[in-house]
Amino acid sequence: MTQFDPTKPSTTETGAPRESDAHSLSVGADGPLMLHDVALVEKLARFDRERVPERSPHAKGSGAFGEFEVLEDVSKYTKADFLQPGKKTRMLARFSTVAGELGSPDSWRDVRGFALKFYTDEGNFDMVGNNTPIFFVRDPMKFPDFIHSQKRTPDSGLRSANMQWDFWTNSPESAHQVSYLMGDRGLPKTWRHMNGYSSHTYMWINAEGEKFWVQYHFHTEQGEQNMTNDEAAQLAAEDADVHRRDLFDAIERGDHPSWTLSVQIMPYEEAKTYRFNPFDLTKTWSHKDYPLHRVGRFTLNENPVNHFAQIEQAAFSPANTVPGTGVSPDKMLLGRVFSYPDAQRHRIGTNFNQLPVNAPKNPTNSYDKEGAMQYHHSGDAPVYAPNSYGRAYQDTQGQVDNGWESDGSLVRSAYSLHSEDDDFGQAHTLVREVYTDEQRDRLVETVTGSLIPEVQEPVLSNVFQYWKNIDAEVGQRIQDLYFEKTGKAQA
Repeated sequence: MTQFDPTKPSTTETGAPRESDAHSLSVGADGPLMLHDVALVEKLARFDRERVPERSPHAKGSGAFGEFEVLEDVSKYTKADFLQPGKKTRMLARFSTVAGELGSPDSWRDVRGFALKFYTDEGNFDMVGNNTPIFFVRDPMKFPDFIHSQKRTPDSGLRSANMQWDFWTNSPESAHQVSYLMGDRGLPKTWRHMNGYSSHTYMWINAEGEKFWVQYHFHTEQGEQNMTNDEAAQLAAEDADVHRRDLFDAIERGDHPSWTLSVQIMPYEEAKTYRFNPFDLTKTWSHKDYPLHRVGRFTLNENPVNHFAQIEQAAFSPANTVPGTGVSPDKMLLGRVFSYPDAQRHRIGTNFNQLPVNAPKNPTNSYDKEGAMQYHHSGDAPVYAPNSYGRAYQDTQGQVDNGWESDGSLVRSAYSLHSEDDDFGQAHTLVREVYTDEQRDRLVETVTGSLIPEVQEPVLSNVFQYWKNIDAEVGQRIQDLYFEKTGKAQA
């Protein structure tokens, strides 16, 4: 029985009116997000608990262990111990699809997760990225809605192209990522043959306290390779685990895949006036403005011996930073700093960081206590701070080295626009200047194929206009090809 009125303005789960379904509460348009944004916390915490026990999203995936080695000197930008010249660090990588469930085919067209955990001497450092440098949305308030649109409808329980395109075309900030997804890079041949990106902007801090904004790029040393739609469909029918099998078998035979880590580095003050908002997850930084600086290489050389214990129970989070690193005012990143570990507490358990795959290699002294499945504990030491019995605690006050200044009223707002900010400009550059004629042809075919037979009006017309906003010629070709293939008459 339906218990709601779909024409009523949206509410919280307790019935109070929601102020926004698109904008989180921040200090000024570009400031940090607020823990007392009840609507955001409720939405993310509720979303984290939708499915047990598989991840939501990124359910289908696998990974391997390896080693990261620093090959260049970036010490003038960061004091992070694991990024100093010659340093070698054990690490774990997990690759995945985003929308598919645990049993879905590896070869479906989708963004691929690219999550890394570095077991450093100063604690675990995690990099949670994708195989694309941008994402569909830039505010965490919209993230659960985006994932819902990629999952299944409430009536049939089936995935719906109409639902996906409805969300995308009503969220124009998705245009850049959708252009990646519908292009050749939406179907990587294997995980070994795809790049990885932090997507988010992060912070580096050097020994003198200078701050820099950085974006991480992991370029495959096997060479980037992708599949056609036909090849992917055939593999989906023949072997749903093709990417998981490829990675495991390659490492098993001694063919150890590797990636070069490079970073783009932006001086701290330049973020305020850069022509694109550098914290907008739907945008990239021009390599002409901020060229790549090579840092090092990671190599995967060790398969898991127990997939569930070492891969399924692996918990990644951008909240895991170490001295010399930090986060940025990227709203999606700030939302994930809360949401990712919260999802793991639900999915794996309160003490998920005590599992061997998640535990840091350096000693800990945490005042967190008890909870389900506690293994490591502090004996009879005081469980509170401050205390008078010798257990160390910190009470440092003052400015933190990995923070940023912000001042403004509490608002629900889109980012402040920089001089060249818009939703379709970078997508147009990708489609018109990066893609070749052959790649554009395949893009038109892929988008058109995704519309037949399911996408209906008014979503269909919205799709045509969405692509015309990205590139007028490509949009018109998609529209013409759709009516040619369906035999319908254009209005």
